[in-house]
Amino acid sequence: MSLTQLIFIYALVSLLLSGFASSQKLAKDEVDVLRAVAKGLHQNNWDFSVDPCDVASTVGGWRTPDADEVTCNCSSSVCHVIYIDVTRQDLNGSLPKEFAGLPFLQGIDLSRNFLNGPIPPEWGALPLVYLNLGGNRITGPVPKEIGNITSLEFLGLDFNQISGKLPPELGNLPNIQILHLRSNYLSGDIPSTFSKLTTLTDFRISDNQFTGSIPDFIQNWTELEKLVIQASGLVGPIPKTISSLNKLTKLRISDLSGPESPFPPLQNMISMKTLDLSFNKLSGPIPVEYSALADVDNIYLTSNMLSGEVPIWMVDKGEKIDLAYNDFTNDLRTAECQKNDVNMFSSTSPLVANNHSNVSCLSSYICPKTFYGLHINCGGTELTINGTTYDADTSDRAYDSRNGWVSSNTGNFLDDERSPRGVTSWANTSELKIADPSLYTHARLSAISLTYYALCLGQGNYTVNLHFAEIMFTGNQTYKSLGRRFFDIYVQGKLVVKDFNIVDEAKGVGRAVVKSFPVMISDGKLEIRLFWAGKGTQDLPVRGVYGALISAVSVDPNFIPPKEAGTGSGGGSSIGTLVGAVVASTMFLVLLIGGILWWRGCLRPKSQMEKDFKNLDFHISSFSLRQIKTATNNFDPANKIGEGGFGPVHKGTLTDGTVMAVKQLSSKSKQGNREFLNEIAMISALQHPHLVKLYGCCVEGDQLLLVYEYLENNSLARALFGPQETQIRLDWPTRQKICVGIARGLAYLHEESRLKIVHRDIKATNVLLDKELNAKISDFGLAKLDEEENTHISTRVAGTYGYMAPEYAMRGHLTDKADVYSFGVVALEIVHGRSNTITRSKVDTFNLLDWVHVLREQNKLMEVVDPRLGTDYNREEAMTMIQIGILCTSQVPSERPSMSTVVSILEGSSTVNVEKLLVASFDKGNEKDEESVKAMKKHYAMINEEEMNMLDQTISTEGPFTSSSTSTANASDLKPDSAYWNSRAV
Repeated sequence: MSLTQLIFIYALVSLLLSGFASSQKLAKDEVDVLRAVAKGLHQNNWDFSVDPCDVASTVGGWRTPDADEVTCNCSSSVCHVIYIDVTRQDLNGSLPKEFAGLPFLQGIDLSRNFLNGPIPPEWGALPLVYLNLGGNRITGPVPKEIGNITSLEFLGLDFNQISGKLPPELGNLPNIQILHLRSNYLSGDIPSTFSKLTTLTDFRISDNQFTGSIPDFIQNWTELEKLVIQASGLVGPIPKTISSLNKLTKLRISDLSGPESPFPPLQNMISMKTLDLSFNKLSGPIPVEYSALADVDNIYLTSNMLSGEVPIWMVDKGEKIDLAYNDFTNDLRTAECQKNDVNMFSSTSPLVANNHSNVSCLSSYICPKTFYGLHINCGGTELTINGTTYDADTSDRAYDSRNGWVSSNTGNFLDDERSPRGVTSWANTSELKIADPSLYTHARLSAISLTYYALCLGQGNYTVNLHFAEIMFTGNQTYKSLGRRFFDIYVQGKLVVKDFNIVDEAKGVGRAVVKSFPVMISDGKLEIRLFWAGKGTQDLPVRGVYGALISAVSVDPNFIPPKEAGTGSGGGSSIGTLVGAVVASTMFLVLLIGGILWWRGCLRPKSQMEKDFKNLDFHISSFSLRQIKTATNNFDPANKIGEGGFGPVHKGTLTDGTVMAVKQLSSKSKQGNREFLNEIAMISALQHPHLVKLYGCCVEGDQLLLVYEYLENNSLARALFGPQETQIRLDWPTRQKICVGIARGLAYLHEESRLKIVHRDIKATNVLLDKELNAKISDFGLAKLDEEENTHISTRVAGTYGYMAPEYAMRGHLTDKADVYSFGVVALEIVHGRSNTITRSKVDTFNLLDWVHVLREQNKLMEVVDPRLGTDYNREEAMTMIQIGILCTSQVPSERPSMSTVVSILEGSSTVNVEKLLVASFDKGNEKDEESVKAMKKHYAMINEEEMNMLDQTISTEGPFTSSSTSTANASDLKPDSAYWNSRAV
């Protein structure tokens, strides 16, 4: 019996029984539980004046609408809730542990909402058959207690932010049939206990961060019908034991890293309908015996290294076959031209290639003329903007264009709710408040790979501009805003952007972002390729909303193209001669003036700076001073939003609507041009979601400027303990998210970045918050490159007292453990809601660390938690964060954990017992006399009382960007040689 039939029978039985027992009511204790559940979910539609089980009443209980359903079983003297469905209601609460108070509950469907927080472990005591939490903002690990629900048949956790390792206890689910875990942040190996899940029929784990290989024990899953493993983090090869799964109808394994491997043994899978083995480094021929798969409807083998001849049965079948980007040896271009559903774009080996072998049906194509530009309105009709005509792009297959370009759109949107074939273009239906909105009204959409191929470009240097705007997701707080789109961008076969996310780059939906890339054309050909590598959400807001999305392509020459030959007689030659003479005279005059200026030394400093600029490795755009002045209204003081280490910081808006923050090098700055350029080179190489993004720079005349992304919610310091009008009420899940984000950013700098950077000034003012309150680390101007011996960036002791590690402050000894110490201070500030350093008088200073250790000695660490949170926080997470803060601020650097360890502990993926790791190095150094302890208690009690009285006066503000700001509220008046540091000597 299927799960759907089971739920239907429950509903039908309860409906029939209620007709004979309309006087029966829901048990009172369950009514109370529903009230608590409604409060936790922020569900305001439940009418408690009506019994939810009284379907015989005129209002029909809570059964209408269907998406707001509470199903009861009234077979006994009282009714009991057995199924709750509140899908697609955009509920923005958290997951209530009170569900555990419904002892007869067998089904929970909270999918497609806006719920946050962790999964309560208390749910492990429920007799659930069906649990669907897909499409929310759920964080934290999968509780091991879920493995206690032995009756569970369906577990859907897709499209959330769940992290950590899968608990081995999930292998104890003897009845599980459907297990969906796609699009999360799950890590580690697939537990060996999963070998016992022999009842599985549908297993999906795409878009995660798993390690290891696909386990051989999948051969035990002989009932499996659907297996989806795309961009999971797992490495190849596909195990040979997969041949045992002869009931498979859908097999989608793609984007496996690892070495080359032969085609897997699939000949026994005669029920196969969909086969996707793209991007797996499969090599060698497709075995002849695979003709047994002739009933398959969809075959995707794109982007492998398959060779030999393409099996004739594949070509003859002609239904959604994609063999693009391989090395086949037989020339089937003619056959392909007759079969629109067979894609062999760039599928032929160079051994049989010709001038246009990459493009279907172009073996006899002749360029009509030489073109010096390319403009395409992707997914839309022909369009003219500011005198530039953009070609129409409305076909869903590769085709020849009169302007010397073709496109190839590979793949189909499997599981698409709208049509069997899916869609390849999308039209925006809302107002776009951006420059040139008509260019972004339509977009080309691709399930796997989208390629634009120019054939007839003139030789020279060009700039490729790719125009993007996310027009499929919404920007409000609903499940429709939770979609995540990632794809890779290749130009001329080179990967130029990995995991490109339009929303992140554009800072929101419906906003434009342009990515520019220089190219050199020598043979007339240009290839722009976007492809989906298995990451991102596939079912939000509806199925089939993923993959590459592009609004327009523009390719412009960096030179003046030659004029076409004229049709007049006589006049053309004399005009050409005159123009030539004028140009020659002008060039001579410019050279003469330039030589004089050089001789007098006027141009030498600029040339040296430009030389330095060119010698550095940049990954960013260059802005002109004119662009910057226009964006900031000529550095209008009204746009000044902060004072950085280089000078003032101004807010600006580019013509395409992009808001930015410009950090201007002050003439008073002690840092010179070379140091400035070094900072650019360093930051430009760093790309991480939890680092402030550097858009570009401007080096022009005496102007040296950095252009950063603009962060709407200013700094963590202002949000937590800034002036009252700038504070933001940060609930516990948000604080947890911010802390994890800082840890991830530092782990990247210390361990994942090629440069291995020590920040040296981690503090709350250098943690900025974006619109969604995601943490981003700013200010790398004081960073030290660990592995760069000849760095020109200052290595002097720099930082903020109260955050600096003692060994760095006292002796200048710098390692990444100094950042770990600073992080520990910030973590405690996040929990406590106040700054580390408090000065009572000129002679008596104590700080948050002192207070934490007093509370630890008294076994009262939970008193560290910000009283503004009340009881609305996760005690276990709070205790872990406090313990992490203490551990990170250990006096002995070697006893501080690495930031990757901190991340795993905070995310719940580590089995490390933090309490056991806490060292006693603080105990002696932190002893305080009784009077000091009394003073601290009095001070914190006073602050708690004051802040509790202002709980309802917090404001979310669009604060300024302060990349290099300082805060007197955070800076201690202590000196490096003060008694404070001596009492904490290492």
